[in-house]
Amino acid sequence: MKLSYEDRNGHLYTIVYMKADYEPWWQFEGWQQWIQTEETFETKEQFEAVLQQKLQHFRSIYQHEAVKEDKYWAFWSDNEMCYCDSCDDDVQIYHGIIAMQTTDLKEF
Repeated sequence: MKLSYEDRNGHLYTIVYMKADYEPWWQFEGWQQWIQTEETFETKEQFEAVLQQKLQHFRSIYQHEAVKEDKYWAFWSDNEMCYCDSCDDDVQIYHGIIAMQTTDLKEF
């Protein structure tokens, strides 16, 4: 994962969208393979504006939302499931948004 911009305060602002069968705050080993998009922003203002747009977009599509630590959002619908061979059952698909600053990047 490449991160390329730091603002004058040394902060980097990134929004990650992932789609997986678990909420984004779990970040299980290999979670990066589920990243759909990653956007990096030059200023906190740009970052916050795009984050709010994304959250509103996902809220308009999905029936359910959960938030953790004000930087992880999970969205899902009751009808979006997939079959898990190892569990021998259907599992919920989650659309996760992760909003990060430089200090949050230890997971990468």
